Amino acid sequence: MSYNYSSTEGPSGRPKNRDSWKNAISTLSILILAPLVAVGLTSYVFQSYEVDGPSMEETLQDRDRLIVWKVPRSVSSITNNSSIPDRGDIIVFNQTESSGALAAYDSKQLIKRVIALPGERIAIKNNTVAVYNETHPSGFNPDSTGDYSDKLITTSGEIDLVVPKDQVFVLGDNRPNSLDSRVFGPVHVDEVVGKLTFRIFPFNQVRSF
Repeated sequence: MSYNYSSTEGPSGRPKNRDSWKNAISTLSILILAPLVAVGLTSYVFQSYEVDGPSMEETLQDRDRLIVWKVPRSVSSITNNSSIPDRGDIIVFNQTESSGALAAYDSKQLIKRVIALPGERIAIKNNTVAVYNETHPSGFNPDSTGDYSDKLITTSGEIDLVVPKDQVFVLGDNRPNSLDSRVFGPVHVDEVVGKLTFRIFPFNQVRSF
């Protein structure tokens, strides 16, 4: 007489139910951890942004898709030390003034280029930018050495100030159509979100910065 048996063990001799539970727990763990990892990366490491407006033309165009590196700002928050961008860096920062010339930009993040650093004197006059520091006591034009200089339109306005500690002076590359430090003053480094590192769209204009 023959008998049929239904095995309750898997190939390794463990009960099938135990393997099923382990698989279910593993799947559930992945589903829970994946969003947490994604949030952590976008909060502290890098984030994708889309350009809104023409203020950085011709370097960046409206609706360009960018990757912004946030690690220096994240580290400075943890260590309680200021992270100062380099001159020429293109940064994303918070500008939350809600009155006057900035009313249309209430609680928005802006993207501009760093022109002058803490402790430096910046003067804008006769459509020319000059920065004065210990290395250049007679002043120099920071636009003259940038890879954007050949497309730069003259800089209007009259500014003469010393950039305060832990602040940077920023300008858009499209100077006639940019709301920047000529209007709202220097930007505190605590408001800096991150530095532009890549343009990933349009695909035919991918580049690093």
